Amino acid sequence: MSRRLLPAALLALFSLSVVPSARADAPALSIEKTRLGNGLEVILHEDHRTPIVTVNLWYHVGSKDEPAGKNGFAHLFEHLMFQGSKHVPEDTYFLDLERVGATNVNGSTSLDRTNYFETVPKSRLGLALWLESDRMGFLLSHVDQATFAGQRDVVKNERRQRYENAPYGFVDQYISERLYPAGHPYRLLTIGTPHDLDAASLDDVRAFFRTWYAPNNATLVVAGDIDRHKTLDLVEKYFAPIPPGSIPARVPSAPVTLEKETRVDVVAGVELTRVYITWPTPKAFAAGDADLDLVAHVLAGGKTSRLYKRLVYDLRIAQGVSADQGSAQLASTFEIVATALPGHTPQEMLKVIDEELALLRSGGVKDPELARAKTDAITSLTFRLEKNTARADQLNRYNQLAGEPDYLPKDIARYEGSNASAVQEAARRWLPPDKRIVTIVTSEKGAPISGRLQGAR
Repeated sequence: MSRRLLPAALLALFSLSVVPSARADAPALSIEKTRLGNGLEVILHEDHRTPIVTVNLWYHVGSKDEPAGKNGFAHLFEHLMFQGSKHVPEDTYFLDLERVGATNVNGSTSLDRTNYFETVPKSRLGLALWLESDRMGFLLSHVDQATFAGQRDVVKNERRQRYENAPYGFVDQYISERLYPAGHPYRLLTIGTPHDLDAASLDDVRAFFRTWYAPNNATLVVAGDIDRHKTLDLVEKYFAPIPPGSIPARVPSAPVTLEKETRVDVVAGVELTRVYITWPTPKAFAAGDADLDLVAHVLAGGKTSRLYKRLVYDLRIAQGVSADQGSAQLASTFEIVATALPGHTPQEMLKVIDEELALLRSGGVKDPELARAKTDAITSLTFRLEKNTARADQLNRYNQLAGEPDYLPKDIARYEGSNASAVQEAARRWLPPDKRIVTIVTSEKGAPISGRLQGAR
């Protein structure tokens, strides 16, 4: 993709940079990375177009790091961190930021990390940094039994809303239990289980915080209308006094492999039936990861894609279809999901999907298809970077998953450097017809809307 195809506003962010494995003229976000004495990584990115600053803090702890019997602790702390700390009274975190005009104040938890972020007027950067530092250093001075119990109930209610009472809500869990062996860090849902949450004590929660929520297990990105030297001084002021923790060594997980096809049967109280097809694939930024992104675009990236054209437009047996390379730190999954129109079955859709996959493995992709897939992948990546909040989060993602916050040129080069042979080989190697999980969801009156497992074979 040439620089002239990028949005003009986005080009203003880029500085020329020579990065190994990337074009000499590839766009690169101008950043500075340093580390405080207590181990906190700090990434600074200047953008003077708008007088705002985003503070984005990643703790390198997610549901994959939870010990047995503690499922949901990382997500629980996503909630507890907003309730107050030693110098921030209960339920005033959001109010303090709203009063100064902050936007995009939130947090999220994944398998691999927990993040917190806010965008503030540049004159209020000090407030945002102080609030983040206070809950990093002094959260446990505030959390008591009442706060813990209240947020545990909030998390359990969120589970009910997003999983127990959501259409197809538990299907992902049924798939994960068959994709990942017992003990694998990705086997359980990030939301947590009611059993583990109910069994947790305040002491358990405090111990989890002391283990993982330390400056030497975190990366702070400050992006926007900043002066780097003054910003680093502020970061030092608020975060340097916080002592480091003793972060446990993480045991690497073996690559996930399947020896055969597994069929999973689920019934759900839904109107439309579905089929899910899932394969284990290379982890984020590993060889094959970008090629599988392109496979996903060829199969289901828009109305001219192969599966959309066959299932939705030509045969009219599906309401919709998607394909996605879900990239994560330890392992990834490639998944195709198709939802049937009334009167049609998952088996009908599966037959067509298998036909198209066979054609892709044997005949590869055409040049126009590949060109569209590359353009879609690269423009999606670069357009996301137009917003300050998303840009800060992407720097943190690159830092944790690729080991380089300035990975953007190499990221673009992954797609630009792919070719028809690589895409075909990715489909052939990683999406075999005999080593996958096929999940059939059929409608059954009276079954839970979230789905009930009938069996696997």
